[in-house]
Parts: sequence; structure tokens; C-alpha cells
Amino acid sequence: MLTFTNLALRRGSQLLFANVSFTIGKGAKVGLVGANGSGKTSLFQMITGIFESDEGNFDLPKGTRLAYMEQETSNTDQPAVNYVLEGDIDFVSISEALAKAEKLERFEQVAELHEAMAAIDGYAARARAEKLMIGLGFKQEELQQPVSAFSGGWQIRLNLARTLMKPSDLLLLDEPTNHLDLDTILWLSDWINHYTGTLLLISHDRAFLDECVDQIAYLHQQSIELFPGNYSQFETIKAARLAEQQSNYARQQREIEHMQDFIRRFRAKATKARQAQSRLKALARMAHIAPAHIDSPFRFEIPSSGKISDPLITLEDAELGYDHAILKDIRLNLHPGDRLGLLGHNGAGKSTLMRSLAGQLNLMGGKLIFGTNLKRGYYSQQQVENLHLEQSAFIHIQSLNENATEQRVRDYLGGYDFRGDRISEPVASFSGGEKARLALAIIAYQEPNVLLLDEPTNHLDMEMCQALTIALQEFPGAIVLISHDRHILANTVDEFLLVDDGGVQRYAGDLQDYRAKLFGEKPIVSPPAAIDKPKPTTHKAARQLRTKIKTLDQRLERLSRKLADIETRLSNPDIYTRDQGVSVQQLLKDQLELKSQIEDIETQWLDLSAQLETHDKS
Repeated sequence: MLTFTNLALRRGSQLLFANVSFTIGKGAKVGLVGANGSGKTSLFQMITGIFESDEGNFDLPKGTRLAYMEQETSNTDQPAVNYVLEGDIDFVSISEALAKAEKLERFEQVAELHEAMAAIDGYAARARAEKLMIGLGFKQEELQQPVSAFSGGWQIRLNLARTLMKPSDLLLLDEPTNHLDLDTILWLSDWINHYTGTLLLISHDRAFLDECVDQIAYLHQQSIELFPGNYSQFETIKAARLAEQQSNYARQQREIEHMQDFIRRFRAKATKARQAQSRLKALARMAHIAPAHIDSPFRFEIPSSGKISDPLITLEDAELGYDHAILKDIRLNLHPGDRLGLLGHNGAGKSTLMRSLAGQLNLMGGKLIFGTNLKRGYYSQQQVENLHLEQSAFIHIQSLNENATEQRVRDYLGGYDFRGDRISEPVASFSGGEKARLALAIIAYQEPNVLLLDEPTNHLDMEMCQALTIALQEFPGAIVLISHDRHILANTVDEFLLVDDGGVQRYAGDLQDYRAKLFGEKPIVSPPAAIDKPKPTTHKAARQLRTKIKTLDQRLERLSRKLADIETRLSNPDIYTRDQGVSVQQLLKDQLELKSQIEDIETQWLDLSAQLETHDKS
């Protein structure tokens, strides 16, 4: 459907890519990934005709219907549903022609236009527009409000609804999840899976990419390379390629060992709770993808202050809100080491709860008690907007500690990929992603013992999201997290709280359960005493469990020995320089297969151990 031949594209003096040739077939769903500035959005702009390529050809079949999500917002006063409805250009064209024909009393033409309207299902167009808006989080009473009454983020949602409303053979979506919450992203993922046209998608949300695409276009080193499969499959291929460069192999092994050590420490304290098991599985998967990110420019950690109080923050019978209470009778104790993720639909009160915990929103009732040694690190879009645009990144960090040397500040900012002259340039010249990185760097520098994070991955690219996930895993303090990024939630959160119906309660399930709940299946919301209560286990069953666990231990030992043997062979530099009878690719394939088997067995081991633990306590 799309053919690129010897393509070259520049933006100003910068060469984005050259000699690019590939074809995207009809009905393919392709995710575009690559570092910021590699040319993803520029490629979209070339496809839409905003500008032409510098060399080569781009072919799109004549008559292809193209839908492209605009980033600019509109301040029109027309009703929001009408704005979305105008995305269906066929409906608009026939409606205008019909109105004109009726005015001129051209009844034969009127009849023909009614037939044309029926052929495009135009009489159901308004219902489709309303359904799209509801799916994207708008309330029924908001559908008739003027577009200008909505904030910028909600106007972006209107642009997305308008784009999805347009009949298309080719759909281009550029970071559509940036202004969406988790509930809406799950809805959009389902919509895309039912879309029959060709899709090009730019996103830094790995779970969203995995669900929505079947190919990856990787933009790097002034080239574009097409890979089969979703993003996770692309990571596996990328890791294998990097490992073939012997200079990278030792770094990969350190990253793998680092992640496996973290998993061992987590398993030692993991309970039988469903979310703990879910997180262990996510961590095991993360150990597998770590080698694909050794070339990341980001390396940082978030240290915690030495002194700590317990509890850190307490809410007692709290009422939270603005003009009126959104959340009532809230009781919450935040203890050292707690790692809470907030779930709930847009407008349920997640950010209201977060702002209250941060002390930026006064309670309407009840008590908010802060621990003596509390040090909060609060991240929200407001923190990004409050950066001093005339100052540099260097000044922002140095002002937090006037005794810090210039080299220490430079080294610190280098971990967030602010290097060279960039650290001295005004923040006003920074991109949205750079501002978000700086806001996170400022928070981390102050060594908080509580992190309150409201959508921290907005505007961050894939590599920075990965680095932030690792930093949060190792953060020793407490975390409260709101995020639409399921990867960061699955890998950093031990427990979920569901914010819904004016209250906050513990959610017993994991993210898969939450997805099922949204799509109408049985919800898993229980009081703490009823969570994951298993059936009693007989003594005979206990012996069987111990036997199965012992068998799994033996299998793990055998597979671990095999894995160690392969990794020893891969660590030998000679294997990369001469034929050893077994290809590096085959060894890498065996390594990945063994790790996958070990992950499956570890999951079974955890499940059986949880059952045995319950029996021993009964």
C-alpha cells in the first residue's frame, strides 16, 4: 500500500534518513519507534503532503483515504459532537448537497442523495460520533458543550475522535495516548484491533504497541528498517543483534544479572497476593528485555532520604475535592516501602487524591497528617509547566545545592541525557520530553522518601520510560503512581487502589483483571479480608504440593546449569572472531529459550508456594 524507494528526508540542515526503501502492505499495522528527533513525525508529515522528500519516491495508491490526527487544538464554539461528526467527510458532503437540493426543490436529486446517505450509513453517523466520544471518556452531558469550553488535553481527545470518525484506508496516529488515561487507552486499543485499514502508529507505550501493531519500523542511524512482530518481539531481535557486538555482551550480562538479583530479592518478600505474582512475572520479562536497552543514553537513580517516619502520610475520614467533595470518608496510611498504583476512570478523583497527598489541595473535611521526616517528591504536568524558562538545566539543579561542583552537576544531568552545551541553554528551547526529564531530575536530586507521580511518562520516549522504570524499582521509599503506561505500573507497583464512586478501596486483581472489568466481565474488588482467600488444603494435598515444588526446584537447577554453560561460551571473545562450530545466533536463541522456560517454571513455583504457605498457616 505504501512504497518508499531510495527515500531521503532533511529538516533544515539535519539529515533524518537516506537511501530508505521498504513497503507496507494493505491492512498492516506498523509501529514507528526510534529516539526523539529520528524523524518519526517528519515521516508522517511527508506522507500527508506537508512537505516533500529530498530524494527518492513515496508512492500511495490513488484514491487512498487518509486520516491523520491533528495536534493543534481548536477554539470553535460549535458543539463538540458536531465537531467530531465533521470528521466523516462523506457524511458532511452529502448533508450539504442534500440541504442545497431540498432548498432548490430538486426532488429527484434529493431522492438520490438520500440513497447515497443510506449507502454510507449516514443516518447512524451522529450515534457513531457519540459512541466515539463516550469511549474516549466524554460524559453524555458534555457532548453538546462548545469545543472552546474544553481544556487543551480534552480538545486533543476531540481531535482523536474526529480522526477516528473519518472513513479511511490509511490511519496515522502520532502519540495518541499522551492525553489519555488507562481506561481510555484500553478502549482505543480495542478500537484499533477492529480497524480494517492500514495503521501507522507512533507511541512510547510498549503495551499499547504490543496490542496494536504487527510490524515495527525502527528509525535509527539515518535509516528505517522494518521488523515483523510487535514491540516485544522487536526487542528480542534488537538484543540479539547488540549481543553479536562483543563489546556489548559484557554490559548485557551485567544488566541481566542486575535484574535477576532484583527479582530474587523481590521473590524473597513476595506474598501470595495476585498483584505480587503478576509483578514477579513482569519483572522476569523485564530481565529478558534489558539487553535491548544497553545503548540507552539514560542512567540514573532516585536516592531516598535517610530519616523516615512511619506512617509517612495519613488520611483520616477525609473529604477531598474543589467546590464540592469528589471523594469522601477516605482512610489511608502510607507506610515506608508501600508502592501503590491508582486505578479509576477519568474524573473519578485520582489526581484529586494525589494533590491532597502532596499538600497542594486543602481537605474539605477530615485530617491529613504528615510524618515528622516526610520528604515528598511530587510530579505532575504542573511541575513541568513551573520550570523557569529563562534558566538552564544547570541552574535548576545547582540552585538546589549551592555547594555542588560544576562537574558533579554535569555528571548528574548526564544521566538524564543533558550533555555538553545543552545543560547551559534556556529551558524555553527544550522539547516537552526534555522538560519532563528535567522535572524528574529536580525531584530525584532532592532525595524524597515518598514519590507522588501523576502521569510521569507523558512526553518521554521509550528509552527514558525504561530507565525511569528501573529507577523506580530500586527506589527504597514509598510510591503512589498514576499512569496510563501498563509497563511501568506492572513493574513498579505492588498494590492497586481503585478510585471510584466517591471512594478509595483496595483492588485485589492485576491489570489484566482491571481490563476485564472495564469490558464488562466480573470485577475483582474485595475488602482486604476477602482478597485471594484460597480453599483449605488437606495434608495429602500439602505433600503433593511439596513434591511438585521439589520437582520444579530440580528442573530449575538443570536449566540454570545449561544457561550458565551457554553464557560462559558467549562470554568467550573467540566465539565472535572465528567459527566454533556453533553460531552465535544459535547460542543466543538457546539462551532466550532457556530463560523463557525458567520464567515459566518460576511462575509455577510461586503459585504452588503460595498454596503451600496458605496450608501451613491454616
